Amino acid sequence: MQIVGVTTQQEVYVASKDRKFRINEILVIEDSVLGNPKGEVVETLSYNRLIPMGLDKSMVDTEVIRSLEQIGYDIGSDEVNVAKMRLFSEAPHPVRTGCEVRCPQFEEVRHLLVKTTPEEGLILGEIRGTESLGESVDTDLKERLHLLEEGEILPQRGVPFLFDIQAMHQYPHIGVFGGSGSGKSFGLRVMLEELMKLSIPTLVFDPHFEMQFGQKNQELAQEAISFEDRWLSVQVGKEVGIRFSDLSTRDVIDLIGAAGGNLSESMVNVIQSLHRRRDSYPSFSDRLNNVAQAIEEGAQGLKRRLKEEDLTPTDVQRIKDLMDLHQQYGTLPLASVKGVQWRLSRLDKAGLFQQDIVPIEQGLEQGRLVVVQGASWVLQVFSTYVIGALYRKRRDYQDARMNGEEGTFFPPFITVTDEAHNFAPKGVESPPKRILKEIAQEGRKYGSFLILATQRPTLLDETITAQLNTKCVFRTVRGTDIATLREETDLTAEEGKRLPYLRSGDTFISSAIFGRTVLVRIRASYTHSPHVSNPFDELKRFKAERDERVLQLIDQRLPLFDTDLLDMVGCIKRECGLDWDVDRLKQELDRWVAEGKIIKEESPFTTRYDRVRSGG
Repeated sequence: MQIVGVTTQQEVYVASKDRKFRINEILVIEDSVLGNPKGEVVETLSYNRLIPMGLDKSMVDTEVIRSLEQIGYDIGSDEVNVAKMRLFSEAPHPVRTGCEVRCPQFEEVRHLLVKTTPEEGLILGEIRGTESLGESVDTDLKERLHLLEEGEILPQRGVPFLFDIQAMHQYPHIGVFGGSGSGKSFGLRVMLEELMKLSIPTLVFDPHFEMQFGQKNQELAQEAISFEDRWLSVQVGKEVGIRFSDLSTRDVIDLIGAAGGNLSESMVNVIQSLHRRRDSYPSFSDRLNNVAQAIEEGAQGLKRRLKEEDLTPTDVQRIKDLMDLHQQYGTLPLASVKGVQWRLSRLDKAGLFQQDIVPIEQGLEQGRLVVVQGASWVLQVFSTYVIGALYRKRRDYQDARMNGEEGTFFPPFITVTDEAHNFAPKGVESPPKRILKEIAQEGRKYGSFLILATQRPTLLDETITAQLNTKCVFRTVRGTDIATLREETDLTAEEGKRLPYLRSGDTFISSAIFGRTVLVRIRASYTHSPHVSNPFDELKRFKAERDERVLQLIDQRLPLFDTDLLDMVGCIKRECGLDWDVDRLKQELDRWVAEGKIIKEESPFTTRYDRVRSGG
């Protein structure tokens, strides 16, 4: 392997007659004057005698061709392999053309590839292009992972990618980006498994009900550790909720705003006028309903009611209380009061005020991963409260320490959410966005970090995106998203072109911790998502199971005549729970006849269904 063509301080061309280059592999240039610089292959191609060199629009120019001829390549007959190589560090002057190039030993490049130990870092996958280093990899880095390739579990071949979680204190927050089917959710699952291995308190908002860690990957069962006591799943409205009496007026405004879109100024005024410190949900809801009734009936209507006969003392007191409320709040717009009423009722129906966040607090204090599940809109409302409450607890403890006081300990924690553009949308204010923005900008000082995943990075708030010091970029097709990622990372033009064609599970990791972009193959996960089965396989399985149940029932009553079908429909409904009518049963019977499972005999008087005769 030799340097050919025109060289610069940043890029060189390497040629070889007998060795094909791998994209992203590391090579060493034997130029002692420059200290044997190292670089990464960013583009590669091969030529043979059937392809005239230089006539295409590839990276090879006339200077490269001329230098190939000068150092002895027979361009007319030899196969020529050419690679563009980018140096890791800019050289003080261009590399000398003709220098030999070789593959490195692992000890020469360990400092470029490994930033921490397997015990202290997150083992996310294998660095692409390091397969040639597999034999010389240090013992502590061997047999650390398996890869999933074309549905087959394969052993580690190259250098594992270790993410230095300790460095997040200096370079906080992670973004995970990729289109549907790119492996984004799979990569997020592996990240969460690694956080559980290190017992790092993590809060996950899961709108898709897929972050479950109870189903083990059976092919890795012997190597996978058990996560049974390391994670906890809770559902909003069942195990967790919001203690209404803990809410400030500002919190109530945020929650009600999140329940049905941004609030108008008059709605905000209604909440500020009616909410009292330490209000319970019933007390605030009753006050809101009473004010709505008082405004709706009006002062004159209430006075007329007071003059009615047969009023009990309780009725009189009730009307007088409504008159007092009308006098105090009669200027509030009825539409705004009813708007707040509707939103508050929607939150209550979702079960949001029936529990508290104690299970989440306890889980984080135990170093667990806590998965909060619920509908997307419910999670947006709930996250506004719970992230703010936990972040304040952590910040209060840190502030107390800084002031030399003894505060109540609350651990540092990581907040994770999928569909992050729904929680912190670009150009639109939303309650969760305010607290996420604050953590993105100041959380590092208090030990609070973010991992945000989304299919649409263009729709994520720009301030938050800019604070994500590590970005994992999976396959992305949209031009606007690719442009956004190019702006926010050090992805090169060549890497940007590769984004739409990345295999599922391959990701460019652009990290300030590494100082460059690394292509990584995410390792095989130790657990399965509950949605891992193919829906079309599920359809076949369901149909086969249903057919088997019904056919067993019918077999007991064969032969079956037209006159028996109505009774048979009733029996199927009772025994199998299927709400079929006679026409549907006939269609299914004809299908089973076509499949050879039963036979059908027709006469001028009746149709008969019976068992398949042996030998017939």
